[in-house]
Amino acid sequence: MEPRRQHYAITLAILTLAGTAFALQQTMVFPALPTFQRELGGSTAWATWVLTGFLVAAAVATPILGRLGDQYGKERVLLVSLALFLVGSAGAAAAWNLWSLIGFRALAGAGGAVFPLSFAIIRDEFPPERVKVGIGLLSAVFGVGGGLGIVLSGVIVDNLSWRWLFVLGSIPVALSLVLVRRFIPESPVRSPSRVDVPGALLLSGALVAFMVALTEGERWGWASARIVGLAVSAALLFVAWGQVELRTRAPMVDMRMLAHRPVLLTNLTTLIAGFALFSCFVLVPRFVEVPESSGYGFGATATGAGLYLLPSSLGLLFSGPAAGLLGRRFGSKWPLVGGMLLVSLAALVLAGAHDEPWHIAAATGALGTGLGFAFAAMVALIAENVSQTETGIATGMNTVARMIGAVVGGQIGAALLTARTVGGTPFPAESAFTTAFGLSAAAALAAALVALSISARPPARRLEPAEALAD
Repeated sequence: MEPRRQHYAITLAILTLAGTAFALQQTMVFPALPTFQRELGGSTAWATWVLTGFLVAAAVATPILGRLGDQYGKERVLLVSLALFLVGSAGAAAAWNLWSLIGFRALAGAGGAVFPLSFAIIRDEFPPERVKVGIGLLSAVFGVGGGLGIVLSGVIVDNLSWRWLFVLGSIPVALSLVLVRRFIPESPVRSPSRVDVPGALLLSGALVAFMVALTEGERWGWASARIVGLAVSAALLFVAWGQVELRTRAPMVDMRMLAHRPVLLTNLTTLIAGFALFSCFVLVPRFVEVPESSGYGFGATATGAGLYLLPSSLGLLFSGPAAGLLGRRFGSKWPLVGGMLLVSLAALVLAGAHDEPWHIAAATGALGTGLGFAFAAMVALIAENVSQTETGIATGMNTVARMIGAVVGGQIGAALLTARTVGGTPFPAESAFTTAFGLSAAAALAAALVALSISARPPARRLEPAEALAD
């Protein structure tokens, strides 16, 4: 018997809760990294793997689970993703040393598939006129939850044990798991193809090598044998993966889909936008926490630093759905262009006017609004230009592009802050922040120019997986 379809508002509310849970867990560990090192032992470098392990695992799991959702059912695979996420979060709360904490965080990284699977469910379940608004709201959650995660983390780290980061973070994950199972029916849209095991293994190996090289390059040395070896390995594995996918009858990722001009340019824009996003959101708390005795900064606590990002969360909350409405009327390309231009302007303000707290608040508000427009439009553009049976994997690869851009942005920002310090102190020089914010502004402007060249055109006719198997 066909399961009763839920009203789209109920589905959207549940998916939004699941997305918020992931976004919170992604950023809540930022202020707590020194605490992990102090209480669990280990080096500063290994403490950062509490975040790095999560990002690497998310990058690997997201496209694989997105593809499995296309094949075996989005709701079913979403439950698997949330279950792994819950076990990882609960395990992190009970971690007995730094290594167990890193392991549980890597397991929780499987929650990254929540976003592509949710986007695919929205496309399958919603009326056509509601799809872009739904995608817009869910896209905004990524930034809103991330900003709130930093705020909540500051409060918890300043007043409670770090274990409460994961205890409280597990609650919305568990609630999402129950609500998805209870209220969201399985999608009838499937891609009935074989599991592409060689493709999944090659892509996983390539992403692991690439992400580890990006995250450890600053510490190990960009020209070191380990980083060069990882970079070469990643390149060879990506090439091998592409060759396998081109020759496989039912590939994990259709390379023609990725090469389709609107999809390719949207992913490129996402990569650059991820760079601008992470650079700004990581730099702002660092900037405001610098003691005023250094000649700049505001000496904010971890809690206070998070509050400076609240305007960005509010901007994201409203601009995501607005981007869906504008995209429905004018096309998704224009909210993307406008959003990246607004991000560029906000980063320029941060670079040139940061003497008063309201300067920072105004700039982060504009930053969040721009990112809300941009990220909602990116997912809508991907969904518009791929077949319905490929929505999960296509949006999964778009999410990976955003993660890679974010890691690159974070690494470049960290390198700039480390290279220039105030004489005799561990604090970065003001010029380091100015340069980093200026670089983010330039990146966002470049993303806007790339987005301008996106034009919707139907993908070339190709065999659907079921037809390929029957051929």
